[in-house]
Amino acid sequence: MGKVEKVSLLSAKNKKLLKNPLGIENPVTVQVLGICSALAVTVKMKPAIVMAISVTVVVALSNMIISLIRKSIPGRIRIIVQLVVIATLVIIVDQFLKAFAFDVSKQLSVFVGLIITNCILMGRLEAFAMSSDPWPSFLDGIGNGAGYGLILIIVSFFREFLGSGTVLGYPVMEKLGVYNFGYEDNGMMILPPMALIILGLIIWFQRARNKSLIETS
Repeated sequence: MGKVEKVSLLSAKNKKLLKNPLGIENPVTVQVLGICSALAVTVKMKPAIVMAISVTVVVALSNMIISLIRKSIPGRIRIIVQLVVIATLVIIVDQFLKAFAFDVSKQLSVFVGLIITNCILMGRLEAFAMSSDPWPSFLDGIGNGAGYGLILIIVSFFREFLGSGTVLGYPVMEKLGVYNFGYEDNGMMILPPMALIILGLIIWFQRARNKSLIETS
């Protein structure tokens, strides 16, 4: 009898599915997807983190579900089926937040429901889940959701820290005594244009870094 090959759940290829979206294939900074929510929910870190987790859960599970049923989906209605799966998962996440994190749910307002229209989800379903097995699809969803969430957290950190003097609601500036030296919170940081500027700087940094990596490889 021949040797039975062990299938690694976290092979080098699968690890790339988790790692690449955090850097060289980030869905926000490289593919420029999910920009609207990245600008809308980043005034404070807490709702940004909750939004990041919500998107990660939805894209991972929708990827896996579509991968499982992809061979039985008629091509003419595949988009409709994908939207039904996404909408169902978003409703479940929305109800979960209302039950266990109502204050954050109110802060996120309609943006949880708008996860349905997030380009990252449809992009991963069409580009990956429809042609891949369930486990890699699940990992791809986790990776892209984490990459999206990473950008949200970075943007929200700077906006909350410089705009409100807090981090996750903790008064960092006050505890450091910065206000005693005449510093005042920058009110512009909590305005939408500043989110766009911070995101633009991150995109510039990411693409410059990717270019340097390609040139040195």
